[in-house]
Amino acid sequence: MSSAAATIAKRIVPLFDRVLVQRLAAETKSKGGILIPEKAQTKGLEATVMAVGPGVRTEAGNHLPMAVQVGDKVLLPEFGGAKIEMEGTEFQIFREADIVAKLS
Repeated sequence: MSSAAATIAKRIVPLFDRVLVQRLAAETKSKGGILIPEKAQTKGLEATVMAVGPGVRTEAGNHLPMAVQVGDKVLLPEFGGAKIEMEGTEFQIFREADIVAKLS
């Protein structure tokens, strides 16, 4: 996570159970060292959490805490999320329930 991306992400505050993430860059080389052409590269399913909302509200009006925090590495679904681009940096917003896993 670059410092420029972190300062841009601080200006975006997700609401409720939404999570702002930045996808990790796609692999450009295979494990054997072969360069992968741009068209053959798949978009990465791993991302870094940049900002989180306060959590979903219960019927009683209380917030349920979020399972992910800023800086966590997460596994995303292949499709979904809303794309946001600010100052040339691309982010995506997902609902917490859409995040597949938290990586350790």
